[in-house]
Amino acid sequence: MKAMLYKAIILGIIGIIVVWDSRLFGRLNVEQPLIASTLVGIALGDVTKGLMVGATLELISLGLVNVGAAAPPDMALGSIIAAAFAILSGASAQTALTIAIPIAVLGQLLAIVLRMAMSSFNVMANRYIDEGKFKSATNLHIIWGSALYAISYFVPIFISIYFGTGLVKQIVSVIPKWLTSGLTVASAVLPAYGFALLLSTMLSKKMAPYFFIGFLITAYANISVTGIALFAILIAILLDQIIYKDKSSSSSGGDGDSLDSL
Repeated sequence: MKAMLYKAIILGIIGIIVVWDSRLFGRLNVEQPLIASTLVGIALGDVTKGLMVGATLELISLGLVNVGAAAPPDMALGSIIAAAFAILSGASAQTALTIAIPIAVLGQLLAIVLRMAMSSFNVMANRYIDEGKFKSATNLHIIWGSALYAISYFVPIFISIYFGTGLVKQIVSVIPKWLTSGLTVASAVLPAYGFALLLSTMLSKKMAPYFFIGFLITAYANISVTGIALFAILIAILLDQIIYKDKSSSSSGGDGDSLDSL
């Protein structure tokens, strides 16, 4: 019991680091599901399982974009709890999806409620500024805002890990085989859906040939994704140094000629 308490505290601290990533640390990408799940794997002694869960959830979250005040499902919170449950209960990465998605939606609801509560900070900050209490106005964002975000992650993670591991083991043991097979199919479909959402925002006529070149190389050349990524980096460097650099120099030269003619 004491060992589980320590694990719950450690994972709660990891959750605080993750939620502070883009809000306090300047976005180190720790909040990405792949990194968050890997940190959980390191803390619990199963990096491989953490990477497997994180990679699956990372592919799903690729197409999730936070636009304006709209809050997408909190995949970071879902990945931490799902990776922990997968490791502690011995479940597969596919089974972890059944835990990650509902928790991500719950995290979305918590984020909305938290932002509604923190909106009152604007009125308080304006009042402090009018009164000349600039340090108090700063502390609302730096200290109290960060503390509320930390609590919003630490509490759900701690409760889920400390009280929920035994229950999850029982649930996993009674999952029928047909549902497990369905989850396996879903684990392949959902990453494809994430890629489709991502491509819908960035794929254009200019970028499409590069996408299909990479796809055809992957499908027919039997080259690993790492090899293709390195090949793509070299192509990007060549395009930047040869094609686009020549265009920029010619356009600047043209501007010089037009100025001379004046």
